[in-house]
Amino acid sequence: MERSWVPGCPGCARGGGGLLSPQKSLLRCRHLVLLTTFEERRRLDELIESGKEEGMKIDLIDGKGRGVIATKQFSRGDFVVEYHGDLIEITDAKKREALYAQDPSTGCYMYYFQYLSKTYCVDATRETNRLGRLINHSKCGNCQTKLHDIDGVPHLILIASRDIEAGEELLYDYGDRSRASIEAYPWLKH
Repeated sequence: MERSWVPGCPGCARGGGGLLSPQKSLLRCRHLVLLTTFEERRRLDELIESGKEEGMKIDLIDGKGRGVIATKQFSRGDFVVEYHGDLIEITDAKKREALYAQDPSTGCYMYYFQYLSKTYCVDATRETNRLGRLINHSKCGNCQTKLHDIDGVPHLILIASRDIEAGEELLYDYGDRSRASIEAYPWLKH
């Protein structure tokens, strides 16, 4: 690991008469924590951009159809998968949603969110080999959504909200509590 320091910071530059390695300074200096956070962020960027989806598989779930099962353990806070699809603005999203509503067999895999005071949507309706779109709903899920910015572009990711064991179904709360949605999809209540 590279030696790092910030001029004027005793936690970076002092200790034993010289520069400290980040491992030894970690508890003394917030600057080194920032460097570690930058490295973790860069690794997450690379993971998302690679499109690799490891540690999970598609399976048939009783009463739900397809779902995603963990094939490895995830620790609380771990990146699980990106909810990948077309990133579109709300006007285009509403047009697509109206089009999808004409064919009930299509389903709707649209996730709306706010980013920098603007409403966006990830439309994952088109069938692909990406797994994030197949993670089922539960009000008590083991994953949660988070926005992650890469070069000014928001990416919707799922992270483990608690430790997840291999063999568990991956679930997150879709957050839709509208009367119309609950009437159409009663499973949103659970």
